[in-house]
Amino acid sequence: MRHVDFSPLYRSTVGFDRLFSMLDTLGQPDNGQTYPPYNIERTGEDAYRISMAVAGFGESDISIEAHRNVLTVKGEKTEESSEDKDFLYRGIAARAFERRFQLADFVEVKGAELKNGLLHIELKRNIPDEMKPRKIEIAAGDSKKARQIEAKAA
Repeated sequence: MRHVDFSPLYRSTVGFDRLFSMLDTLGQPDNGQTYPPYNIERTGEDAYRISMAVAGFGESDISIEAHRNVLTVKGEKTEESSEDKDFLYRGIAARAFERRFQLADFVEVKGAELKNGLLHIELKRNIPDEMKPRKIEIAAGDSKKARQIEAKAA
């Protein structure tokens, strides 16, 4: 894939740094990161849920951090004493992971729950009232009360 240089646009725009950095990361490979698998669901008009399969991890092994529109989920399994265990086959992954999710503006993390090997992270979009669209009423024009637009001459 061809790399696009956005540096000329940086000089002539203000406030679009986040957009350009997201476009830069789209062209970069994801390094084949597929672990742990996850789902993103829409559970309501402004509610979302991220579900991650984290079998073998406990609450103390997982950390969740939301900072500047980036949600980071890290998992690091503490080493158990495997001296008394002799695995014939080890299929449950216990490797450390870090998964990042870009959050849209006004999306907040409401909570997280670990249940049956699935980590559920609840998200809610809270748009401030001044940012929501509003309906403007059109007043009926009254021909008797004509409004003067220009100022009177002195």
